[in-house]
Amino acid sequence: MTQPTILARIGRTALVPLRHVLPANGARILLKLESENPTGSMKDRMALAMIEAAEADGRLKPGGAVVEYTGGSTGVSLALVCAVKRHPLHIVTSDAFAREKLDHMAILGARLTVIASESGRMTEKLTRDMIATAGEIARESGAFWTDQMQNRDQLSAYEAMAAEIWEQTQGRIDGFVQSVGTAASLRGIAAGLRARNETIRITAVEPAESPVLSGGAPGAHKIDGIGAGFVVPLWQDDIAGEIERVSTDEARAMALRLAREEGLFAGLSTGANVIAALRLAERLTPDATVVSVMCDTGMKYFGSYRAALAAAG
Repeated sequence: MTQPTILARIGRTALVPLRHVLPANGARILLKLESENPTGSMKDRMALAMIEAAEADGRLKPGGAVVEYTGGSTGVSLALVCAVKRHPLHIVTSDAFAREKLDHMAILGARLTVIASESGRMTEKLTRDMIATAGEIARESGAFWTDQMQNRDQLSAYEAMAAEIWEQTQGRIDGFVQSVGTAASLRGIAAGLRARNETIRITAVEPAESPVLSGGAPGAHKIDGIGAGFVVPLWQDDIAGEIERVSTDEARAMALRLAREEGLFAGLSTGANVIAALRLAERLTPDATVVSVMCDTGMKYFGSYRAALAAAG
């Protein structure tokens, strides 16, 4: 069956079980394969939701320009959506993020402003500098600023993702695990699942080097897309019953395991998700089911994988 545009392929991704990377107690872990979205990322869902909501209420006119700050995946997704819908896009990003993502945005037609980082690491200062630059560009140009850290239009996209998970598991789900960037995906999916079963355990994941959600100090890390270095506006303390800290090295090692043992080629945030999912599964009963997310494809992270291969020998 033909589709009107590539945007019709966003969502309705597969849910698959891990077969070899398993908890000791035998509980089941399922991963939502968001790599099946057109840009290979779950951020396609939120980019489409933010743009269509702004188009619908007149904040974004036909042919109007868009600006955003992003570590990469949101920018790539916005670049796809804006290319299809003919909106010029200006992205504020950084050399801290995967080169493959920056190239992908440019190939899709986005204009890039690249902010220098501290030794290629994600820090609170870098996040705030990117936000300030995007805000300044929006004010000077009159472009529509999607402002992902503040934008609630994306929550509906993740509530729809929760409905997919519920249908695919036939309601058999005991826990859900997701890493926190803007907190929109965890918040939207958690709300959608708890509306169906309020006893589902929700676990948030953050970088061990910058554990601000669990009360620690901000720091530098190299897990793209998560760990802004401050408590993000969309975060709510009651979203998650527990918060797991996962280090960059742990996430990198697990991403390599997933590729070699499961054939799942993903980024470091997915590695962090699986480590936290294993920890949650081991606290549950052997017949429990934990769902987490393969956030994107590893095709965006060859630099990170080179480091993982070097560490693995």
